[in-house]
Amino acid sequence: MRWVAEGTALSRKALVDLDGPSLLPGWTRKHVAAHLALNAQALGNLVHWARTGEERPMYSSPEQRNADIEANASRSADDLLGWFDSSARELAEAMATLTDEQWQTQVLTAQGRAVPATAIPWMRSREVMIHAVDLGTGVTFADLPADFLEELCADIRTKRGDVPEVNGPLPEVAAYLAGRPYESVTTADGTPAEPLPPWL
Repeated sequence: MRWVAEGTALSRKALVDLDGPSLLPGWTRKHVAAHLALNAQALGNLVHWARTGEERPMYSSPEQRNADIEANASRSADDLLGWFDSSARELAEAMATLTDEQWQTQVLTAQGRAVPATAIPWMRSREVMIHAVDLGTGVTFADLPADFLEELCADIRTKRGDVPEVNGPLPEVAAYLAGRPYESVTTADGTPAEPLPPWL
């Protein structure tokens, strides 16, 4: 939960000049803000599932998710900031109500992978931490907690499966693995690491 709170604060700090471009191709900062608010609501669906046993997927479909992001990116900056704040608060409050037993409920990620509800805080942490950087307003991977970066690197290596061993400062290695801009990352033989496609 600590990473959720810290990442939410970093994203909130980075949500400035929302009409400007983000570091994600084709997305303004308003797109990122809309995505983060929708993600909080989507993960809230999983919390509801865990609490009640009523299956409630994150999104009705990938197409609807994308359409909702696009539609909400046209809202005013004040509307988006208010929505970001309220959705983040509601998710945190909902997670705080789950019992130990409910946290073990199997739910489905947006990719259809079955995970225990205990994965929800990690799923949210990744979103708010990485997208705080993607907003392009000054937050970098070096601003993210070291223990989070270590967990992120392990998670990406597990899911990507075919990533070479690389050397470099932890924040830069995390940026490399996440498919974001990086510096000073080399392979085992000392050659510069080739960029990876975006992850998340």
